[in-house]
Amino acid sequence: MPSMLDAVVVGAGPNGLTAAVELARRGFSVALFEAKGTVGGGSRTEELTLPGFRHDPCAAAHPLGVNSPAFRGMPLDRYGLEWLHPELPMAHPFPDGTAAVLARSVAETAASFGPRDAGAYRRLVEPFLPKWDRLLRDFMSLPATALPRDPVALARFGLAGLPPSTWLTRRFRDDRAKALISGLVAHVIAPLNGFATGAVGLVFALAAHAAGWPVARGGSQAIADALAAYLKDLGGAVHTDYEVKRLDDLPPARAYVFDTSPAALARIAGLGRYYDGYRYGAGVFKIDYALDGPVPWTAQEARRAGTVQIGSSSAEIGTALHAASRAGRAPEKPFLITVQPGVVDPSRAPEGKHVFWAYGHVPNGWDGDLTDAIERQLERFAPGFRDLVLARATAGPPQLAVRNANYVGGDIACGAAAGLQLLLRPKLSLSPYTTPHPAVFLCSSATPPGPGVHGMSGHNAARAVWRRLRRA
Repeated sequence: MPSMLDAVVVGAGPNGLTAAVELARRGFSVALFEAKGTVGGGSRTEELTLPGFRHDPCAAAHPLGVNSPAFRGMPLDRYGLEWLHPELPMAHPFPDGTAAVLARSVAETAASFGPRDAGAYRRLVEPFLPKWDRLLRDFMSLPATALPRDPVALARFGLAGLPPSTWLTRRFRDDRAKALISGLVAHVIAPLNGFATGAVGLVFALAAHAAGWPVARGGSQAIADALAAYLKDLGGAVHTDYEVKRLDDLPPARAYVFDTSPAALARIAGLGRYYDGYRYGAGVFKIDYALDGPVPWTAQEARRAGTVQIGSSSAEIGTALHAASRAGRAPEKPFLITVQPGVVDPSRAPEGKHVFWAYGHVPNGWDGDLTDAIERQLERFAPGFRDLVLARATAGPPQLAVRNANYVGGDIACGAAAGLQLLLRPKLSLSPYTTPHPAVFLCSSATPPGPGVHGMSGHNAARAVWRRLRRA
């Protein structure tokens, strides 16, 4: 290791790994330090239940990963990353045994909403699809410092997406489309009537139509492992089992880049109360299942989908989100996001068996047990589900925070994705990746573009770092 590194990265989640890769690709000397025994952060795979059952403790399906400009610019396939696409990216079943779907095809998606809303959905999404790549780069680029690639399309998207999602769903007459889009918004744990939540629903829908909602073959760990292998080939060093409590624990460097929560960065770098105004959102209660067979969904479409949203109506979804994020109580009928990798990746479990992943929203720091409520919801749409359970691994907010220090109070978004903080995080600033310390930077999901396994927060932070290093 050189006596003075160009950059040290703390935290080996997808953003920390991406930041390290982007700096190493530009010839900077880089070392990465991770407190856990393996890299990964929110992109890990572990045997949580029984031998041979490979679970993803956090992210499992990756619509933003496969669409990510950062990941697309790297040869990650050479390092073992393979995206596997289920027949349907996502399904949203209803109690009557039918389902709305988010398919690769706009026409198939629109048809699942019924004749009264099919045309409204096509008119909503089709104008944006030909311009998706440019729009996505604008959404995910360094904020306020880059000119839009397509300002007209971005302005049109803003008119549709900046109002609350409840305004967006007024375009539809029936609840099938409203429920599916409300579920998409709930992926960032945002109240449905919040600022710019319409954009959240649109981005997830467009991502599915453009590139799908795949899983990584063998588990989400493949994403982190590919990034780490690429970093090492570029000359970067990776150190695990290395907990950082203060800057003096790290080797001398011209820049320090943190894939941590803002609170952890402030503590380590001695920034005092600089991030005290940053808010954390609702937590989640997650269950990983080892199953004796596939989930017995009543709706046939759900049996072909990689991701399945569980909420019988847009009103039920809104009630569940309000309970967890504003009323401070666990919902009686939680909205669930579930992933069943086995529909496309049989390597996740022994032959004939399946892994299954589900979570519902709960108040930040909640220490109760949501298992029964989650399984009652699953039984509504997949009768006999409990009979298939071989083992389960549960994790509420306290357990999730132990697994990943960025999940403060169980908030897997590393900060509330609500109000202006959805877009302006961690502070109102033209340079959200920099800090009062000229050599210290933040690159976690607490910075734009926010939560998800896409690496773009790390990519954007790396740009801020290399500009500072070049000036120096």
